[in-house]
Amino acid sequence: MASLRSRCRILLFCFIILVAQQSIIVCAESIMTPAPASAPGPSSDGKILDLGIAYVLMFGALAVTYLMHPFGTSPANFI
Repeated sequence: MASLRSRCRILLFCFIILVAQQSIIVCAESIMTPAPASAPGPSSDGKILDLGIAYVLMFGALAVTYLMHPFGTSPANFI
């Protein structure tokens, strides 16, 4: 019986040491894990927005010019 108790104590001691080692490894991995990278800067510097505004203004100018020009007139009719 004495040898059985000593074997159980040795196994329990080894189990406790094993659990302690694993918990230390898990804690060390979580500490050493790098922080996530910061978000990248904006991908657009406003060029696309400026281009969109320019196209809208040009389309507006074309529409106003078309509507202001009288229908059926050409430079030949002004002579």
